[in-house]
Amino acid sequence: MEITNVSEYEGIAKQKLPKMVFDYYASGAEDQWTLEENRNAFSRILFRPRILIDVSKIDLATTVLGFKISMPIMIAPTAMQKMAHPEGEYATARAASAAGTIMTLSSWATSSVEEVASTGPGIRFFQLYVYKDRNVVAQLVRRAERAGFKAIALTVDTPRLGRREADIKNRFTLPPFLTLKNFEGLDLGKMDEANDSGLASYVAGQIDRTLSWKDVKWLQTITKLPILVKGVLTAEDARLSIQAGAAGIIVSNHGARQLDYVPATIMALEEVVKAAQGRVPVFLDGGVRRGTDVFKALALGASGIFIGRPVLYSLAAEGEAGVRKVLQMLRDEFELTMALSGCRSLSEITRNHIVADWDLPQPLARL
Repeated sequence: MEITNVSEYEGIAKQKLPKMVFDYYASGAEDQWTLEENRNAFSRILFRPRILIDVSKIDLATTVLGFKISMPIMIAPTAMQKMAHPEGEYATARAASAAGTIMTLSSWATSSVEEVASTGPGIRFFQLYVYKDRNVVAQLVRRAERAGFKAIALTVDTPRLGRREADIKNRFTLPPFLTLKNFEGLDLGKMDEANDSGLASYVAGQIDRTLSWKDVKWLQTITKLPILVKGVLTAEDARLSIQAGAAGIIVSNHGARQLDYVPATIMALEEVVKAAQGRVPVFLDGGVRRGTDVFKALALGASGIFIGRPVLYSLAAEGEAGVRKVLQMLRDEFELTMALSGCRSLSEITRNHIVADWDLPQPLARL
């Protein structure tokens, strides 16, 4: 069967993967309202395409933190990719590099920063969870820097793990033949079986709940790498991120895996962009499955987007070739959306190219 869009990989992954693994990748928190909303919210934004513009040449290239990439579509950090495919993060790194875009490696990867660096050239960011033991954090950041990673994406929405009921039912734990490679030498790479979610128990034991704005500043004292604050959903926190010295902001609700009933990231985006006032770039992850979604995010002021689950599903289905195909399909759809909207470069995509349901005058309730 010819795969014609990104979403089709999910069904294939569901057939191929053990239930515990698929459910871990696919599920959101509690009622999974935000999980659905991350997708659904995109459908409430419509296009205002402009016509009779010469779109014979379209340029998708952009720069992120000074690094030139082929398109504003990048790879979000997702944990434990070797559960999806034996090549795991290696395959993802090679696919991102081939597509000329950025891969973000998870702290909880099943391949280490050094191993991912060994796959060859490419622009890579490192996603950081802050452990209670700050020496572990400092060591990890130094290793990422030495391995040629170009930025730190600091996840700030996970002082505790969200309640993911599928993981509790399945008693999720990392399969015995895998470890969290970045922590292997520190005796923090193993996840014990628990009565509920093994990952939730691991987080409760290791991740620092005291994490605060002062730690964003502390991080800047131990690394020269730019820091992206990942997990911002409000104007207030956007302003505080910039005050704390962040080089950029990622509007993210952790793939709807943390607090349920937060808004979809595409709904939160404009508030954050307005608060940032162009001082730092704002990115988005969550729910992107089409090139049209990418365009909508850019029209609302995002400098680029990150995809997570589509990478895992395509990795499970077809390994590196699957991830390459997902990036290519999104690129092709996005380019087509630009052409049909009358935009020849990213700078031509404006807020006037879309209309959102919140732009329309709301009917007054009858008294």
